[in-house]
Amino acid sequence: MTGDGVLVIGLAAVFVAFVLLLSTVGAISAERAQVNRSMAALRAIDNVPDSMRKELDRPFDERVIVPVRDAFSRLGRRFSPKGQVERIQHSLDVAGSPENWDVDRVLALKMLGLFVGVMLSAVLIFVISPAVLPSVGAAALLCAGGYFLPNLVLYQIGHGRMERIRKDLPDALDMLTITVEAGLAFDAALSQVARNTEGPLASEFFRVLQEMQIGMGRMDALRALGDRVNLPELRGFVTAMVQADAFGIPIANVLRVQSREMRIKRSQRAEEQAMKVPVKILFPLIFCILPTLFVVVIGPGAVNIFHALIQGGK
Repeated sequence: MTGDGVLVIGLAAVFVAFVLLLSTVGAISAERAQVNRSMAALRAIDNVPDSMRKELDRPFDERVIVPVRDAFSRLGRRFSPKGQVERIQHSLDVAGSPENWDVDRVLALKMLGLFVGVMLSAVLIFVISPAVLPSVGAAALLCAGGYFLPNLVLYQIGHGRMERIRKDLPDALDMLTITVEAGLAFDAALSQVARNTEGPLASEFFRVLQEMQIGMGRMDALRALGDRVNLPELRGFVTAMVQADAFGIPIANVLRVQSREMRIKRSQRAEEQAMKVPVKILFPLIFCILPTLFVVVIGPGAVNIFHALIQGGK
């Protein structure tokens, strides 16, 4: 190796060493600066007043979400028509008082839906579509949909719950009749049915028992059950029980008659649903099934006839 090659290698080594030295010094300086900034942040946190520290220690939902929800709820109470709060509470009772749902939250969701509908309407009118009438109509639908969406959700939950109660009621009354005829009192029989069944009807029976335990009369608790559930079959059962208690009729006889009527009504309801099937299937049959069937059955023949006509014309 010549002297020039050795000199070049030596200069390159010196350059690489100098670069590594600068990089190390820079990394140490950056780390020290980062440590200094972290220490300054910790000292700033230590110097924060106690009131601000307590505010920052609270969860995010308590600091932000809850105040916003309360503001929307106050707006909902201010601009809701008279009786709206009572109707929402009744819908919640029919829906079984879902967890984390109350009147204030429903009102807040209604106001939030209206606000979102207004914002989407503004975007639709001023950005997407310049046409006035279609945009105004779509905006009105968006605002109405956002405002009434919580009501629709509550109605759907309540409707599904009522259907489940209507389905479980005959079997529950059969079990209640058997336990009463076996010698148990009505309260004990109701407790047995509530413990050995599942679903919303069992929850309602448990609520009746709890109301009786806190001092409410049996008939008052049953009337509250009928008002809360608002199901014709259950209202008939409650009315029969109230009349039996008022006139001294044996409860076992009343329960036997009620269970038989419930089974008859269930079979009638099944027959009614079966008779509705032809009407419900009429439109899908006309617009979906028959056109496809015509294409599959008549299509090949129509194609052959078309080709035969063309060849005959030639």
